[in-house]
Amino acid sequence: MSIKDQIKDIALNSREASHIMSKLSSVVKNRLLTEMAENLVKNSSYIIEENKKDLTTGAKKGLSSAMLDRLMLDKKRIESMAKGMEEVAALPDPVGTVDKMWVRPNGLQVGKMRIPLGVIGIIYESRPNVTADAAALCLKAGNAVILRGGSEAINSNLAIAGILQKTMEDNGVPASALSLIPFVEREGVLELLKQEELIDLIIPRGGESLIRFVVENSKIPVIKHYKGVCHIFVDASADFDMAEKIIINAKTQRPGVCNALETLMIHRDIAEKFVPHMAETLKSLNVELRGDDDFCGITRNGIKATEEDWYTEYLDLILSCKLVDNMDQAIDHINRYGSMHTEAIITNDYQNAQRFIREVNSSTVLVNASTRFADGNQLGLGAEIGISTTKLHSFGPMGLEDLTTTKFIVYGNGQIRD
Repeated sequence: MSIKDQIKDIALNSREASHIMSKLSSVVKNRLLTEMAENLVKNSSYIIEENKKDLTTGAKKGLSSAMLDRLMLDKKRIESMAKGMEEVAALPDPVGTVDKMWVRPNGLQVGKMRIPLGVIGIIYESRPNVTADAAALCLKAGNAVILRGGSEAINSNLAIAGILQKTMEDNGVPASALSLIPFVEREGVLELLKQEELIDLIIPRGGESLIRFVVENSKIPVIKHYKGVCHIFVDASADFDMAEKIIINAKTQRPGVCNALETLMIHRDIAEKFVPHMAETLKSLNVELRGDDDFCGITRNGIKATEEDWYTEYLDLILSCKLVDNMDQAIDHINRYGSMHTEAIITNDYQNAQRFIREVNSSTVLVNASTRFADGNQLGLGAEIGISTTKLHSFGPMGLEDLTTTKFIVYGNGQIRD
């Protein structure tokens, strides 16, 4: 069977399974996710062995240390995947809930009820944990899901998906509600993106080139997230110890992820006191600092930034640094160079904090906290399906409710239209 025909069959089976998923009770879905979590942990040794095959292949292909870190699974990460599924199981089921009701002058009662989206296609790179996260969220929201992971994680993804599908079969749920495309040829992606009559939404997760490829070739609506150029602005009233702690965490905890800090802006009034020590600390952590002229003028540890640096998502231990006169300049810089992902202000001024929240239109805005909290799990959504940096149909980390839509429901007692 050709790749085209295989993709068509997968999409058709997913569409049929989505009708069954939309009718499952919360009790059945929660039991399914709980058993999935248990079976992941029980089979962790098998998953790790399959993951080692991918790590070995990736190292031979010259994947960066950051990419290999994204790819790697150990017992702790598998337990984290399982915990994420359990947390999704514990969340309220949005399907069937009525967001609001109102009464028209003619007595009609009108409301909006949450329903599943249908079939969701997810195209992702490197991170095999996405297989479990996507399954948990899509299935709990009553959807079917088609997964297409990257070639670098094929063995890990097949292992995880196989365990989850077996659990579905054991619970009388069609395994076709969770499909993993088992081949890595790019033709499979192109065919998947043509199935607009069978698939309702595409969510790409990975680098900017992957997402742009998906957007350019898809006939299906796409949730976009090109890159995460995340900023922190250290206000004049900031507590220095707090600021340093947050900056170090945002930049160095996991530099290869989309919510890592990429550009640091410091109020000029505190720069002479704050920058030298901060720069020394970052240097000791092997962070390369690329600054504007003013920043480089007050530290020995900075090199001159180029215009391109301000646009760059480094995904590495590199940080762009800039001095600003006020919040207006900080916000202007974010508006010009940012990616609408995540921004933070460090301040002890309540009015400045509130203004920053109001005027910065990125998908997550924080006060006195690390950009690393721009994550569905950290924000209480359970696992996340991805982060949208466009405002339709969702904005920011996407959790359970973001995988549903609403339909109008109307109660009457014989009304007819004049």
